[in-house]
Amino acid sequence: MNHEDIQELQNQIKAASSFVQTLKIEVGRFIVGQDQLINRLLIGLVANGHVLVEGVPGLAKTMAINILSQATGCEFSRIQFTPDLLPADVVGTTIYNPREHTFSIKKGPVFANLILADEINRAPAKVQSALLEAMQERQVTIGGDTIPLPTPFLVMATQNPMEQEGTYPLPEAQVDRFMLKLELDYPSREEERVILERMAHPDYSAVATGVVTTEEILASRKWVDKVYLDEKIMEYILDIVFATRSEKRDQLSARQHDARLDEFADLIQYGASPRATISLAIAAKAVAFLEGRAYVVPQDVKEICPDVLRHRIVPTYEAEAENLTTSDLIRKLLDELRTP
Repeated sequence: MNHEDIQELQNQIKAASSFVQTLKIEVGRFIVGQDQLINRLLIGLVANGHVLVEGVPGLAKTMAINILSQATGCEFSRIQFTPDLLPADVVGTTIYNPREHTFSIKKGPVFANLILADEINRAPAKVQSALLEAMQERQVTIGGDTIPLPTPFLVMATQNPMEQEGTYPLPEAQVDRFMLKLELDYPSREEERVILERMAHPDYSAVATGVVTTEEILASRKWVDKVYLDEKIMEYILDIVFATRSEKRDQLSARQHDARLDEFADLIQYGASPRATISLAIAAKAVAFLEGRAYVVPQDVKEICPDVLRHRIVPTYEAEAENLTTSDLIRKLLDELRTP
């Protein structure tokens, strides 16, 4: 792609992404101190991916996706996962009408644009699988009828890191279906003061104004796909993923010949899957699009890399003994690898 083509694409993408700032301003009227969460939800929307969020209660996770649904004109549905939940409670079921001797389909709460799967690790594996299948296939089969899910379709699942009793942790293979995994922290003192002043009222209610249409969201995905990904950026993405696989590090590009990666063989038990490579490329394109850029720069990859790889790397016992989290390992990898 020559310079003229890039410049023309730049003008088109700048116009196509103009809604992003308006949307962030509208959401920012209600959500304080969770800019990363809002940004990652927008990446999920324009990149057609799903988001797993881990954080203590009270960090406005539910409110964030609810406000985003109002601002984008999307239908919102919240599913509280509990141990007694059944797959039919999520996807729907068939109901028999004894008067007419017929069956009718009753759709479950999964038939919405934005889904909040609250505390997904509190439900048994069969319920988790029902949701994860809907996430992957974008369709649900009820009583022999296959029904497509609405578009756009994004699932934000939450996990509470504080309580692990009575939970059903998601297997690594299923967690891999989420494009991003976030770890939320408490807001700063200044941010929490704004929250206090704005929301500490008995009659406070948050109702956002629709500033974006679902058609604009769907159209933006086509522009995300057109964002230019240079060959050197592709090689950098491959280097990052292959560096997580100890048995494949001999396939790193020549640019990384002096990277010191031997220690990671004892720290990473399982590396990232090919789905991580795809997600990292698409998410980096989405980052560029949200910033109104027609091309991906290395910083886009570095910015989104921890959220793409955090749930796709399994540390060894040695790493855990050294109190190294997957986020620590990713940061060390990025420091060792040479940036294009």
